[in-house]
Amino acid sequence: MDAVIHCAAKIVVPESVSAPLDYYENNVSKTLVLLRELCGHGVRRFILSSTGSMYEGGDGQLVDESSAVVPHSPYSASKWMLERMLRDLAATGAMEVVALRYFNPIGADPKMRSGLQDERPTHALGKMIEAYQGGGTFTVTGTDWPTRDGSGLRDYVHVWDLARAHIAALECFDSVMLQAQVPGFDVINLGSGRGTTVFELVDAFGDAMGVRLDMGTRPRHDLVTSSAARTLTGKAERLLGWNAELSISDGVRHSLEWAAPAPRGARTRARPGSGAGLTTSDHSGSPSDQSSCS
Repeated sequence: MDAVIHCAAKIVVPESVSAPLDYYENNVSKTLVLLRELCGHGVRRFILSSTGSMYEGGDGQLVDESSAVVPHSPYSASKWMLERMLRDLAATGAMEVVALRYFNPIGADPKMRSGLQDERPTHALGKMIEAYQGGGTFTVTGTDWPTRDGSGLRDYVHVWDLARAHIAALECFDSVMLQAQVPGFDVINLGSGRGTTVFELVDAFGDAMGVRLDMGTRPRHDLVTSSAARTLTGKAERLLGWNAELSISDGVRHSLEWAAPAPRGARTRARPGSGAGLTTSDHSGSPSDQSSCS
């Protein structure tokens, strides 16, 4: 075994606030057990699927890998603690680590071989799909954020682009380590860099479905605060030859195609383990089709 890509974690921010010990146990303690086993078997390369929510940046602010880290929830704190643990491990020379930080994944495999497994997701797009399927109202939480239209802003990135980035990090691992500022440990941000507000996401949803959602609003003060910055991705472009290729509209469309039943007579989407799938994009090959390490 040459390397491990670690994607496992509990990730629901409100749940982490109500059950913080579960998050520290799962995201930190259990990874510690994993790391002991990997070190015992001589595995020296580790890629962590991390989070940009640990950054201090507020709505619309651009952040890079050197920006201040101030976790806003037990979830983001657990990821920060895990990164610190990995950095300390790397300092011993026992393992080398690349941490990939990103904010809000959306979408599904363009060939519909895999997608979101949570049937009741808590993120904005999941709530839109829930409202659409149930004929309910989508609630916009807060319309007085310091953004271009007052609604919250997030840096959304298509999960297929994230898959490409993780594979690129694996292929470019050794060259990344040669340029790491901290010996044996480096952080790379992934994202679109553009940022999308909730109202803009609603518009993209409507364009994809040809409908308009019923919307309501509520004050933002009852929310668990979380970082909502935009990610500068120059380092990912420079070290991995990576940038986000699929659009917000692609992410919405693929999420809907995965979540919604196929019309009668249409080819059904494939679930994990099956070989068939509906091709919905030209981006239908392997995530490792294109990578360029510098």
